[in-house]
Amino acid sequence: MSVALPVLAITCGEPAGVGPELVATLAHHSVAAHLIAIGDRDLIAARATALGIPATQRDWVPGSAREAGVLDVLHVPLGVPSQACVLNAANAAHVLAILDSAIDGCMDGRFDAMVTAPLHKGVINDAGVPFTGHTEYLAERTHTDRVVMMLAGGGLRVALATTHLALKDVPAALTAASLTQTLQILHADLRQRFGLAQPRILVAGLNPHAGESGHMGREEIDVISPVLDALRAQGMTLIGPLPADTLFTPHQLERGDAVLAMYHDQGLPVLKYASFGGGVNITLGLPIIRTSVDHGTALDLAGTGRADPGSLHAAITCAIDMVAAQRRGRT
Repeated sequence: MSVALPVLAITCGEPAGVGPELVATLAHHSVAAHLIAIGDRDLIAARATALGIPATQRDWVPGSAREAGVLDVLHVPLGVPSQACVLNAANAAHVLAILDSAIDGCMDGRFDAMVTAPLHKGVINDAGVPFTGHTEYLAERTHTDRVVMMLAGGGLRVALATTHLALKDVPAALTAASLTQTLQILHADLRQRFGLAQPRILVAGLNPHAGESGHMGREEIDVISPVLDALRAQGMTLIGPLPADTLFTPHQLERGDAVLAMYHDQGLPVLKYASFGGGVNITLGLPIIRTSVDHGTALDLAGTGRADPGSLHAAITCAIDMVAAQRRGRT
């Protein structure tokens, strides 16, 4: 019996950025999935025409079969006409409507996963809508108490115990409860959505030399190690806390399937050095599968034809693999 192709929602993101043109290239991107672009059909067509991208499109009908060389589009109209590189807060509602369409389709089963092109947080806030990012918005819309950001690429998977915090605020945010929840989510999704029966997680310390027995900080002793010990007793394979300056070496990395960094710039510079342009941002802990590009709106590249679709393609491939692993786990 043949297995149905996964249906993926691909959001266009900020209309003034590179998202619409990257999405337009997907008409001829051959993957084992049915890709549904969510955005303004006329904007996608106009950006494709201006850049010479061959992109035949049609309005998507749920349940329809994929057609080679044709981009299926779920039309979400712009608020006002959009020009490449020029942000306009009047289109903030359009960007959020795109996201809502993808989320609703994943929640009701029309889509198996969603892949997001970049949006611009500032312009949404300029429109008077409090907005801190895709991740937080997805958590709120799906009624998820806690999510975990993980980036993958260059042979690495790096998850974060804290995300967009000032460095001075990180120690207070690293509580036993928050770290326990983060590791539980990471472990569960590595099993269910990456097909790893017994994930091995390398856990970084917070301080230089992982605190050096308390001489450079006590977070490893007071918070991190007790959490790791408690979760090991529940059957998790957790290695650490490890000094971050030697964690990202081949000898250490071959011992694990993923790394948990304590803060944003502890883990992501290494991953982005290894994979920039081809990395994937993944939101763990959601009831739906969501992957994203690892770059921003790139307003300086929008409308030039120089934007690299590599990260979008990698995010699509990752979503397909996650859907397959989840399906295998249900059989």
